[in-house]
Amino acid sequence: MVSTDPRLDAIHQALAGVLDPEIRRPITELDMVRDVSLDGDTGAAVVGVALTTAGCPLRDTITSNVTEAVAAVEGVTSVAVELTVMTDDERTELRTKLRGGTAEPVIPFSQPGSLTRVIAVASGKGGVGKSTVTANLAVAMAKQGLRVGVLDADIYGFSIPLMLGVTHSPTKVSDMILPPVAHDVKVISIGMFAAPGQPVVWRGPMLHRALQQFLADVFWGDLDVLLLDLPPGTGDIAISVAQLVPGADLLVVTTPQAAAADVAARAGSMAAQTRQNVVGVVENMSWLTQPDGSRLELFGSGGGEAVADRLTDALGYRVNLLAQVPLDVQVREGGDGGTPAAITDADGEGVRALRGLAKRLAVKERGLAGKRLSLDVV
Repeated sequence: MVSTDPRLDAIHQALAGVLDPEIRRPITELDMVRDVSLDGDTGAAVVGVALTTAGCPLRDTITSNVTEAVAAVEGVTSVAVELTVMTDDERTELRTKLRGGTAEPVIPFSQPGSLTRVIAVASGKGGVGKSTVTANLAVAMAKQGLRVGVLDADIYGFSIPLMLGVTHSPTKVSDMILPPVAHDVKVISIGMFAAPGQPVVWRGPMLHRALQQFLADVFWGDLDVLLLDLPPGTGDIAISVAQLVPGADLLVVTTPQAAAADVAARAGSMAAQTRQNVVGVVENMSWLTQPDGSRLELFGSGGGEAVADRLTDALGYRVNLLAQVPLDVQVREGGDGGTPAAITDADGEGVRALRGLAKRLAVKERGLAGKRLSLDVV
């Protein structure tokens, strides 16, 4: 029907500005908007919205955003949102649309035309702050305007959901998973599927399959950066990442301690066998600044620089120490509270170091490898 009431056109325009909070695209583009009606006399608007699933965890957010957008239209006095649920056929059509017309899942980051930079955050041993670095990098990059995703690949020791404050499970659209969004970062982790307090007891093939599903079945959208929080060491997941996303860069995290630096260098040297690029080294827990301004080096010193030098010799190109991150209570509190300090107003030494690291890693532009270029043949 073609309406002569200009308010209806304005309502549709307003709805085009409402994004699905998980897919991050306009609900009009996703065919979620159904009937829109307006009482010409009273100005009362009724908007029908079809959710992807009946148990959509963000139904209240969608209702609130639609109400706010339509209520802002001049001449609308009230807004009622009527929620329905997509049919199986509609969900299948939506899934195919999101995959760019491809019905079957593929790993987008391994495709020739992918412009997403994948950075796998690795370490030789646990407890060096790898997940803390990942979480703060993600939110700091997102704050710089980049589209960022985090895949928590530490199946046994997942901690990213806690550090990013993710409190609800992903939404499934048929066999497609819509990742939760926290602090403008898309996040997926096995911790979102595991029962509270229960360990994940899997062997190698199951780990590989889980990583493959997180890369292919999750709708990541058009990301600038995907961060992978790897488990420590050079085990199954590290090998699977090299196979599934061969273009991923490695960021090696260590502490100044000699024992940690030694195993970190070995973990980074794996890149020579997998043909991955080590983008740099981060030294975490470098020192603790005392009230008088002096530095207390609890874990020794020089570990980060030693790892960078060893990797430079082993790989044949310069690997730099990108950042030294001091012990900072604000960083610890941010991780425990689900709001990484790098996105807050905190201004401690550790926070500043992590923000600086994010800026250094963000300056590398997405490459042109695999991108179609328009060339004029003379």
